[in-house]
Amino acid sequence: QVQLVESGGGLVQPGGSLRLSCAASGILFRFYDVGWHRQAPGQQRELVASITRSGRTDYADSVKGRFTISRDNPKNTLYLQMDSLKPEDTADYYCYAGILSPAYWGQGTQVTVSS
Repeated sequence: QVQLVESGGGLVQPGGSLRLSCAASGILFRFYDVGWHRQAPGQQRELVASITRSGRTDYADSVKGRFTISRDNPKNTLYLQMDSLKPEDTADYYCYAGILSPAYWGQGTQVTVSS
């Protein structure tokens, strides 16, 4: 059974930082492309960042220079370091794993950026 479990969300003030984690089980993690999407209330889900099995990264323009995606294959874990957070980063964040396209999703973790 494949499971992706996110953690690390919460309430943070503008300018603050959070680190999201996504622990994977039931898949050969190192063979998968993985990443993060987010969905704000009333908006479509959007890709935030991705990292391929070979380590190539890609970011949405809105988070470039502020967010860093990384993976630890021996620990089967994906990370998203979020710095200089803005109120518009408020959303539910979902990790995914797939080959060419997302196949598995986590349940999401809520991030709220507010003073």
